[in-house]
Parts: sequence; structure tokens; C-alpha cells
Amino acid sequence: MAAPIWVSSMTGGTEKAYQINANLARACKQFGMGMGLGSCRALLESDERLKDFNFRNIIGDTLPFYINIGIAQLEALLQNNKLYQIDQLIDKLRADGIIIHVNPLQEWLQPEGDKITQAPIITIQQLLDTTTQKVIVKEVGQGFGKESLRALLQLPIEALEFAAHGGTNFSMIELLRSDKQKMEAYQPITKIGHSATEMTMYVNELQNELGDKILCKQYIISGGIKNFLDAYYLMEKINATAVYGQASALLKYATSSYEELEQYLHFQIEGLKLAKAFLKVK
Repeated sequence: MAAPIWVSSMTGGTEKAYQINANLARACKQFGMGMGLGSCRALLESDERLKDFNFRNIIGDTLPFYINIGIAQLEALLQNNKLYQIDQLIDKLRADGIIIHVNPLQEWLQPEGDKITQAPIITIQQLLDTTTQKVIVKEVGQGFGKESLRALLQLPIEALEFAAHGGTNFSMIELLRSDKQKMEAYQPITKIGHSATEMTMYVNELQNELGDKILCKQYIISGGIKNFLDAYYLMEKINATAVYGQASALLKYATSSYEELEQYLHFQIEGLKLAKAFLKVK
């Protein structure tokens, strides 16, 4: 990666998915960024929407490009002995690996959501015991607490993405699709989570506590990262290799014209250079 910016997974199966993902993949190629696709669940069932995700030719062969599956779908694939479908999908899209998004609260609040039947950490461990693919684990808007991080960082995963509380809250989005009474009842729980700053501090504490037991060495800091200053601060604070991820900020520009997305990223990258030249994080 030439720039420390990750396109956080966001679009999967929407009508504008092709245009959005094409713009994002083109930007990754131009600026040297990594990209996580939105949920590829639909591709496990058919190739009807394959073109919405098939962007290796645009992003190029050298940049990180990952598919994305939810923890509930992964659990089902393992239970039904269909894990081979992940290998097939990675091969089909010429991806570098898979992102597992851990979203039990989102699934619980989604009207048609899937309920998980075992702790996500067990499902992730089962995947790692079975596959040789590179695996990234991420949340979807609540972030991970310290004890969840403690368990995850001791697994041989390629990277961990924060997807912390403070950015797009997918649990709240699902709740907004429900009836008024359900929304009033469950709204308080959607406000619970861990910020990117909290998670950065947790990772630093765990580095000291766990030492050589930590197998995950790379991080994508995301969730409430509004601009390059937020990103620069946290990348400097974390005692590990890290880039920063954005979703809604990139989506805003990728949905319109490529020129607007290009200009936004240009200013972000130049802003990082400016911050590095003039600011020291204490």
C-alpha cells in the first residue's frame, strides 16, 4: 500500500453497488490503498451479482483485496460442511483472503437477521483450523472490548479492523427498519460500544500484557475516523503496524462522481503528510 488508507467494507448487493465499488477500486489503484468488499453473501448462492464485486482487474494484482462474509454465514457454512464455497469465491474474485464481520447485535436487531448459535471466537477458531486463506476480523459499529481483543489477538489472523463505536452504527440502522415500539425498546443498547481511541489503548495494554502470545500484528483503525487528523493521531498512538479505514466518508463521494472521490482522497493523503511534518503526538 502506498497510502495508509483502507476502504472499509460497506456495499453488498445494492442497486448502485457496481458504480460505487468500481469507483473505490479505481481510487485504490490510483492512490495505492487496500479494499474490503461489502458482504459477499449473495455470491454464495449465485453469480447473478458477480459484476458488483469483480474488481481485481481494476485494483490491480499488487494491492490488498478481500471478500467479506458475516459470522452467521460462516457458522452456517462450517455446520453444513460447505466451507469450500469460501475458497471458490476467493478464487473467482482473485481476492487475497476473507474478512469476517462479527455482527451479532446487528443480526439480532435486523428483522430478517440470522441468529448465531455459538460464540464468534469459536467459529473464527474453527475457520482458522480448517483454512489456509488469510483472514481479517472486523466489527460493524460497536467495536471490540478488551477481553474480546485479548482472545482475537492470540489468533493467527492477518489483521483486525476496529469498526469501532462512533462511525456508522449498523445496529441502529437495522433498528430503524423496525416498528416504533421495538425501536424505543432496543435503542439504548445500540449506543453501547468502544471507540477507536479506547480500542487503541486496549491494544497497547495487551501488547504489554501478552507479549509474544500476540499473533495478530496488523490493524485497521476505523469507526468514527472523520479526517486525516483523527487517523494520524491514532496511527501514531498505537504501538503496532496500522492503517486507517473509512466507509461512510468514502461512500459519500464514491456514490457521485469519481472526480469528487479523487479530490477527497488527494486532500486526505496530503493532509497526512502535513500532519506528519508539523505535528508530534504525545
